[in-house]
Amino acid sequence: MNDSSFKVGITKTFPCSYLPEQEERLLIAVDERLQNSQSYSLLMMQGFRRSGEQTYRPHCPHCNACQSIRVLVDDFTPSKSQKRSLKRNAHFNVNTSKQLQDNYYDLYEKYINSCHQDGSMFPPNYQQFQSFLASKLTQQLFIETWLTLDGEKQLVCVAVTDVLSNGLSAVYTFYHPDFKKQGLGTFSILTQIELCKQQGLPYLYLGYQIDDCQKMNYKNRYFPFEKFVKQEWLLVKNNSGSKI
Repeated sequence: MNDSSFKVGITKTFPCSYLPEQEERLLIAVDERLQNSQSYSLLMMQGFRRSGEQTYRPHCPHCNACQSIRVLVDDFTPSKSQKRSLKRNAHFNVNTSKQLQDNYYDLYEKYINSCHQDGSMFPPNYQQFQSFLASKLTQQLFIETWLTLDGEKQLVCVAVTDVLSNGLSAVYTFYHPDFKKQGLGTFSILTQIELCKQQGLPYLYLGYQIDDCQKMNYKNRYFPFEKFVKQEWLLVKNNSGSKI
Protein backbone atom coordinates (compact mmCIF):
# COMPACT_ATOMS: atom_id res chain seq x y z
CA MET A 1 0.00 0.00 0.00
CA ASN A 2 1.19 3.53 -0.71
CA ASP A 3 -0.39 6.92 -0.20
CA SER A 4 -0.57 7.65 -3.94
CA SER A 5 -2.92 4.69 -4.50
CA PHE A 6 -5.57 5.92 -2.12
CA LYS A 7 -7.17 9.18 -1.10
CA VAL A 8 -5.49 10.45 2.06
CA GLY A 9 -6.44 13.75 3.66
CA ILE A 10 -4.15 16.09 5.56
CA THR A 11 -5.24 18.38 8.36
CA LYS A 12 -4.17 21.93 9.00
CA THR A 13 -1.52 22.43 11.65
CA PHE A 14 -2.73 22.91 15.20
CA PRO A 15 -1.13 23.03 18.67
CA CYS A 16 0.28 19.64 19.64
CA SER A 17 -1.60 17.80 22.39
CA TYR A 18 1.58 16.25 23.79
CA LEU A 19 4.45 18.69 23.20
CA PRO A 20 3.24 22.26 23.87
CA GLU A 21 6.07 23.89 21.92
CA GLN A 22 5.25 21.93 18.75
CA GLU A 23 2.56 22.03 16.06
CA GLU A 24 0.69 18.93 14.98
CA ARG A 25 -0.59 17.82 11.57
CA LEU A 26 -2.19 14.50 10.61
CA LEU A 27 -2.64 12.29 7.59
CA ILE A 28 -6.20 10.90 7.60
CA ALA A 29 -7.24 7.74 5.75
CA VAL A 30 -10.40 9.11 4.12
CA ASP A 31 -10.71 6.76 1.13
CA GLU A 32 -13.72 4.44 1.50
CA ARG A 33 -11.57 1.54 0.27
CA LEU A 34 -9.54 1.88 3.47
CA GLN A 35 -12.53 1.43 5.77
CA ASN A 36 -12.25 -2.33 6.31
CA SER A 37 -10.28 -4.71 8.48
CA GLN A 38 -7.75 -5.73 5.81
CA SER A 39 -6.88 -2.14 4.91
CA TYR A 40 -6.81 -1.14 8.57
CA SER A 41 -4.20 -3.84 9.22
CA LEU A 42 -2.14 -2.62 6.28
CA LEU A 43 -2.35 0.97 7.51
CA MET A 44 -1.15 -0.13 10.94
CA MET A 45 1.87 -1.68 9.24
CA GLN A 46 2.55 1.79 7.79
CA GLY A 47 2.61 3.50 11.17
CA PHE A 48 -1.05 4.57 11.34
CA ARG A 49 -3.30 4.51 14.41
CA ARG A 50 -7.03 4.89 15.01
CA SER A 51 -9.27 6.97 17.23
CA GLY A 52 -12.87 5.87 16.94
CA GLU A 53 -13.47 5.28 13.21
CA GLN A 54 -10.70 7.66 12.11
CA THR A 55 -7.34 6.20 11.09
CA TYR A 56 -4.46 8.68 11.13
CA ARG A 57 -0.70 9.15 11.18
CA PRO A 58 1.30 12.17 12.38
CA HIS A 59 2.62 14.27 9.49
CA CYS A 60 4.02 17.21 11.41
CA PRO A 61 5.98 19.96 9.63
CA HIS A 62 8.84 20.34 12.13
CA CYS A 63 8.72 17.32 14.42
CA ASN A 64 8.98 13.53 14.25
CA ALA A 65 8.74 12.76 17.97
CA CYS A 66 5.83 10.32 17.55
CA GLN A 67 7.20 6.86 16.76
CA SER A 68 4.87 3.91 16.30
CA ILE A 69 6.01 0.88 18.32
CA ARG A 70 5.19 -2.80 18.06
CA VAL A 71 6.43 -5.56 20.40
CA LEU A 72 7.96 -8.71 18.91
CA VAL A 73 5.79 -11.18 20.78
CA ASP A 74 7.72 -14.40 20.17
CA ASP A 75 10.99 -12.89 21.40
CA PHE A 76 9.58 -10.83 24.27
CA THR A 77 11.09 -11.44 27.71
CA PRO A 78 9.59 -9.56 30.68
CA SER A 79 11.93 -7.38 32.70
CA LYS A 80 12.29 -7.76 36.46
CA SER A 81 9.73 -5.02 37.10
CA GLN A 82 7.32 -6.58 34.59
CA LYS A 83 7.68 -9.95 36.30
CA ARG A 84 6.83 -8.23 39.58
CA SER A 85 3.73 -6.76 37.92
CA LEU A 86 2.58 -10.23 36.84
CA LYS A 87 3.15 -11.59 40.35
CA ARG A 88 1.51 -8.58 42.05
CA ASN A 89 -1.63 -8.93 39.92
CA ALA A 90 -1.86 -12.72 39.79
CA HIS A 91 -4.93 -12.69 42.06
CA PHE A 92 -7.04 -10.96 39.41
CA ASN A 93 -9.19 -12.89 36.95
CA VAL A 94 -8.92 -11.93 33.28
CA ASN A 95 -11.77 -12.42 30.79
CA THR A 96 -12.32 -11.22 27.23
CA SER A 97 -15.42 -9.91 25.47
CA LYS A 98 -15.97 -9.06 21.80
CA GLN A 99 -18.43 -6.27 22.55
CA LEU A 100 -18.16 -2.90 24.29
CA GLN A 101 -20.34 -3.41 27.36
CA ASP A 102 -22.52 -0.75 28.96
CA ASN A 103 -21.19 -1.65 32.40
CA TYR A 104 -17.72 -0.44 31.32
CA TYR A 105 -18.90 3.16 31.29
CA ASP A 106 -18.97 3.66 35.06
CA LEU A 107 -15.34 2.51 35.25
CA TYR A 108 -14.39 4.70 32.26
CA GLU A 109 -16.05 7.74 33.85
CA LYS A 110 -14.25 7.23 37.16
CA TYR A 111 -10.93 6.84 35.34
CA ILE A 112 -11.26 10.01 33.23
CA ASN A 113 -12.54 12.08 36.15
CA SER A 114 -9.69 10.96 38.39
CA CYS A 115 -6.71 10.59 36.05
CA HIS A 116 -7.31 12.83 33.03
CA GLN A 117 -8.99 16.04 34.13
CA ASP A 118 -6.44 17.95 32.04
CA GLY A 119 -7.13 15.96 28.86
CA SER A 120 -9.39 16.37 25.84
CA MET A 121 -11.75 13.60 27.04
CA PHE A 122 -12.70 15.48 30.21
CA PRO A 123 -15.49 15.66 31.19
CA PRO A 124 -16.52 12.19 30.01
CA ASN A 125 -19.93 11.32 28.60
CA TYR A 126 -21.50 8.15 27.25
CA GLN A 127 -21.55 9.25 23.59
CA GLN A 128 -17.84 10.06 23.72
CA PHE A 129 -17.17 6.70 25.39
CA GLN A 130 -18.96 4.88 22.55
CA SER A 131 -17.47 6.85 19.66
CA PHE A 132 -13.92 6.71 21.02
CA LEU A 133 -13.70 3.04 21.97
CA ALA A 134 -16.06 1.18 19.62
CA SER A 135 -15.14 0.68 15.98
CA LYS A 136 -16.56 -1.03 12.91
CA LEU A 137 -13.15 -1.15 11.24
CA THR A 138 -12.16 -4.50 12.68
CA GLN A 139 -12.96 -7.12 15.29
CA GLN A 140 -12.32 -5.90 18.82
CA LEU A 141 -11.45 -7.59 22.09
CA PHE A 142 -12.17 -6.07 25.48
CA ILE A 143 -9.86 -7.55 28.08
CA GLU A 144 -11.53 -7.38 31.49
CA THR A 145 -9.65 -7.60 34.78
CA TRP A 146 -11.82 -8.66 37.72
CA LEU A 147 -11.30 -8.83 41.47
CA THR A 148 -13.28 -11.41 43.45
CA LEU A 149 -13.54 -10.64 47.16
CA ASP A 150 -15.89 -12.39 49.61
CA GLY A 151 -17.81 -13.82 46.68
CA GLU A 152 -18.36 -10.40 45.10
CA LYS A 153 -16.88 -9.58 41.69
CA GLN A 154 -15.63 -6.10 40.82
CA LEU A 155 -14.49 -4.93 37.39
CA VAL A 156 -11.24 -3.04 37.95
CA CYS A 157 -9.75 -2.61 34.46
CA VAL A 158 -10.62 -2.85 30.76
CA ALA A 159 -8.09 -2.91 27.91
CA VAL A 160 -9.59 -2.14 24.49
CA THR A 161 -7.80 -4.11 21.78
CA ASP A 162 -8.14 -4.31 17.98
CA VAL A 163 -7.55 -7.55 16.10
CA LEU A 164 -5.22 -7.18 13.09
CA SER A 165 -4.07 -9.66 10.48
CA ASN A 166 -0.60 -9.84 12.05
CA GLY A 167 -1.21 -8.89 15.65
CA LEU A 168 -3.25 -7.00 18.20
CA SER A 169 -3.36 -3.23 18.68
CA ALA A 170 -3.64 -1.82 22.19
CA VAL A 171 -6.14 1.02 21.74
CA TYR A 172 -6.86 2.24 25.29
CA THR A 173 -6.84 1.03 28.87
CA PHE A 174 -8.88 2.41 31.75
CA TYR A 175 -9.06 1.23 35.36
CA HIS A 176 -10.56 2.00 38.74
CA PRO A 177 -8.58 4.81 40.43
CA ASP A 178 -8.48 2.86 43.71
CA PHE A 179 -6.20 0.32 42.00
CA LYS A 180 -3.73 2.79 40.51
CA LYS A 181 -0.83 1.44 42.59
CA GLN A 182 -1.33 -2.00 41.04
CA GLY A 183 0.21 -0.81 37.77
CA LEU A 184 -2.72 -2.09 35.72
CA GLY A 185 -1.50 -0.34 32.56
CA THR A 186 1.64 -2.45 32.53
CA PHE A 187 -0.29 -5.55 33.54
CA SER A 188 -2.75 -5.02 30.66
CA ILE A 189 0.06 -4.74 28.10
CA LEU A 190 1.61 -7.95 29.43
CA THR A 191 -1.81 -9.62 29.23
CA GLN A 192 -2.18 -8.52 25.60
CA ILE A 193 1.29 -9.86 24.76
CA GLU A 194 0.27 -13.21 26.23
CA LEU A 195 -2.98 -13.13 24.25
CA CYS A 196 -0.95 -12.57 21.05
CA LYS A 197 1.13 -15.63 21.89
CA GLN A 198 -1.96 -17.73 22.46
CA GLN A 199 -3.37 -16.67 19.08
CA GLY A 200 -0.10 -17.07 17.19
CA LEU A 201 0.12 -13.36 16.35
CA PRO A 202 3.65 -11.91 15.98
CA TYR A 203 3.08 -8.28 17.03
CA LEU A 204 1.43 -6.18 19.69
CA TYR A 205 1.08 -2.60 18.41
CA LEU A 206 1.31 -0.05 21.23
CA GLY A 207 0.74 3.21 19.35
CA TYR A 208 2.99 6.25 19.50
CA GLN A 209 5.95 6.56 21.84
CA ILE A 210 6.86 10.19 22.62
CA ASP A 211 10.07 10.32 24.64
CA ASP A 212 9.57 13.88 25.94
CA CYS A 213 5.94 13.40 27.03
CA GLN A 214 5.43 11.81 30.45
CA LYS A 215 2.04 10.35 29.50
CA MET A 216 3.36 8.81 26.28
CA ASN A 217 6.89 7.64 27.06
CA TYR A 218 6.18 4.22 28.60
CA LYS A 219 5.84 2.10 25.46
CA ASN A 220 9.53 1.43 24.80
CA ARG A 221 9.96 -0.84 27.83
CA TYR A 222 8.85 -4.11 26.23
CA PHE A 223 11.86 -5.68 24.53
CA PRO A 224 12.52 -6.44 21.80
CA PHE A 225 10.35 -4.03 19.85
CA GLU A 226 10.31 -2.31 16.48
CA LYS A 227 9.74 1.39 15.89
CA PHE A 228 8.54 2.92 12.63
CA VAL A 229 11.08 5.48 11.43
CA LYS A 230 11.31 6.95 7.92
CA GLN A 231 8.90 4.41 6.46
CA GLU A 232 10.57 1.31 7.90
CA TRP A 233 10.46 -0.76 11.06
CA LEU A 234 13.72 -0.71 13.01
CA LEU A 235 14.50 -3.33 15.62
CA VAL A 236 15.48 -2.32 19.17
CA LYS A 237 16.82 -5.27 21.14
CA ASN A 238 17.33 -3.95 24.66
CA ASN A 239 17.19 -0.91 26.92
CA SER A 240 20.72 0.16 26.01
CA GLY A 241 19.35 1.07 22.58
CA SER A 242 21.24 -1.67 20.73
CA LYS A 243 19.81 -2.40 17.30
CA ILE A 244 20.24 -4.88 14.47
